[in-house]
Amino acid sequence: MTKNIVIIEGDGIGPEVTRQSIKILNTIADQFGHEFNYRYCLMGADAIDKTGNPLPDETIESCLNCDGILFGAIGHPKYDNDPTAKVRPEQGLLKLRKSLQLFANIRPVTTYPSLHHLSPLKTKNIEEVDFVIFRELTGGIYFGKKEIDEAGTRASDDCVYTREEIERIAHLAFKQAQQRRKKLTLVDKANVLETSRLWRRVVKDMASQYSDVELNFLFVDNAAMQIILNPKQFDVILTENMFGDIISDEASVISGSLGLLPSASIGSGSALFEPIHGSYPQAAGKDIANPIGSILSAAMLLEHFGLVKEANLVRTAVNWTLENGFVTKDIDPVNFYFTTTIGELISDFVSDKIPVDVNKGNIELRKSTII
Repeated sequence: MTKNIVIIEGDGIGPEVTRQSIKILNTIADQFGHEFNYRYCLMGADAIDKTGNPLPDETIESCLNCDGILFGAIGHPKYDNDPTAKVRPEQGLLKLRKSLQLFANIRPVTTYPSLHHLSPLKTKNIEEVDFVIFRELTGGIYFGKKEIDEAGTRASDDCVYTREEIERIAHLAFKQAQQRRKKLTLVDKANVLETSRLWRRVVKDMASQYSDVELNFLFVDNAAMQIILNPKQFDVILTENMFGDIISDEASVISGSLGLLPSASIGSGSALFEPIHGSYPQAAGKDIANPIGSILSAAMLLEHFGLVKEANLVRTAVNWTLENGFVTKDIDPVNFYFTTTIGELISDFVSDKIPVDVNKGNIELRKSTII
């Protein structure tokens, strides 16, 4: 199989973690006889510094004509700490989502037994947690009309949704539920918001097309509470843009580290894959960032290509790494391994270069060489 992939390394730790994902993709290509062609493009603070534009036209054009996009991270303190900045890195990502019509953000949430001690929740509450959040990504309050009066004392943000926008992501969520445990939860605020009432009507109307899926509803405040009290009750969560932004970030801490979780943004054409963490500028250039969220995003990219066996091999390699204590500084601040070390270990596992009974003592701490 031959695929053309756009690489947007982005800001902060984005380049470091993305390079480990490319290393894994290259290993997969070698092992399974695929060919992945990469085109590097700019977006975010990096793009502003080099072109003055957070999303150059060349990047949009390349993304429109590729098979998939692998993205690192976005954001820089010089913009984050300046609320008056007219041009901001995040504008690039919002514009890319809109330009590519990436209307569905998909975030799997899972936990690893070897890391349960890192979660802020009790171990008994997070055992076997495995759910996925479908967040609508191109509509709602983030893209609605925004106004502020001349005196700066009154502001408004419109939240607008159409039946079509709801249906297209709901179909994806229902189909995902059919492939999992057949349970879909719509998160809304239908007791207050007219847009939420529309969401609920549309999803109810669609339910008959997916009679094997159990559909239930939660108000967003209750959903936020339930994700903490009993996260294992969820299978597939469907929600609108702002609610999805909030609860997906809440759910991300369950695993114990933001560096562990991947995401996909799907549209009618291209698809973008990225770790959920930010640019973490304090760690940039130090080889200490956790690359696993990016590597698992690459696994989602492989699955998007229909390469399910290859994607599962990458996930198995990640599990092996975590179970054997090969982790980065965010997980173990004392006995940690470098970003590049983790990438090389996962790559070696994928290429079957690591013996099953590997002696951890033979892998020197913080070194990328098996001795």
